[in-house]
Amino acid sequence: MPQATATLTAPERAPASAAPPRAAGSEFAPLLRTVKEQGLLERRTAWYARGIVVNLLGLAAVVTGLVLLGPSWWAMTLAVPLALLSARCAFVGHDAGHAQIAADRRTNRLIQLVHANLLLGMSQEWWNDKHNRHHANPNHLDKDPDVAADVLVFAQHQAADRTGFRGWLTRHQAWLFFPLTTLEGIALKVYGFQALFSKDGPYRRRRDSLTEGALLLTHVVGYAALLLSTLTAGQALVFALIHQMLLGLHLGMAFAPNHKGMETPGEDGERWGHLRRQVLTSRNIRGGPLTDWFLGGLNYQIEHHLFPSMPRPHLRLAQPAVRAHCRAIGIPYTETGLVDSYRQALGHLHEVGEPLRAA
Repeated sequence: MPQATATLTAPERAPASAAPPRAAGSEFAPLLRTVKEQGLLERRTAWYARGIVVNLLGLAAVVTGLVLLGPSWWAMTLAVPLALLSARCAFVGHDAGHAQIAADRRTNRLIQLVHANLLLGMSQEWWNDKHNRHHANPNHLDKDPDVAADVLVFAQHQAADRTGFRGWLTRHQAWLFFPLTTLEGIALKVYGFQALFSKDGPYRRRRDSLTEGALLLTHVVGYAALLLSTLTAGQALVFALIHQMLLGLHLGMAFAPNHKGMETPGEDGERWGHLRRQVLTSRNIRGGPLTDWFLGGLNYQIEHHLFPSMPRPHLRLAQPAVRAHCRAIGIPYTETGLVDSYRQALGHLHEVGEPLRAA
């Protein structure tokens, strides 16, 4: 799932992620100049267009398969590719929210509305608001909503007053992390509808809330109509559970390695510049094209946080320059394998719950 270095202040403004942070006189400035000179901030619209078309064709193939198979338990196997394709929609929506795909705000918004609201049932505006705050202050326990105390906690002081069922969750949260991520696909939908009807929601214009609400409702009705018209009620329920649980697990596997267990800025972090704030709190994942595809480019988390509007295929190309610059100024650049990244993230969650287990 989580974008810009500042939140939006008015609906007419471009997304905060559309431009890199001001960098004059900072540690970040030389790196920014290098990246610009290499043309790595230029859009790759054709690359995204090909990926979107292929993904939409895949979704159409799954729908066709459901119609042709009809009320058969063999149709349950189609929930697996549908989960993978749904995750691609999430990654495209994420990139559109960062203004990576098109040069104008309207086109990026349209792409994100289609992929987030219509195809996933996830509120664009809710996601952007939350994700902007994450990018502005990654891993900051008081400012980053992704590490706020909720079902999981990410610092021992957050766990201190957890009792009852929540205390039990915290004591065992490392073991429960991946089972809990199977609920993420459903949770994203619930959070979106909650934001839509909340008085304190992120929607600044009534027109935006009506548009998003209509698309969210269309998704729910269309999804239910597809399953109930091709499967029995029991099969439709099983299919939906498999699809949503695999989608949640996939997204959890993509997001979990990025920041868990990395630096959590305190008072010293308030004085960090953009480079240190993003590099010290982020972790990259080594791998090849398959890793890039499976994690939606989020395995280049450091480069993505430094340059939120950089197109996904350019993150890999920017990595050598970022790594060399960090080495030159003495900033740790964290990169590990996929399995080890999960070990580190889960190890951190296990450590956070230690005081409750000891008690």
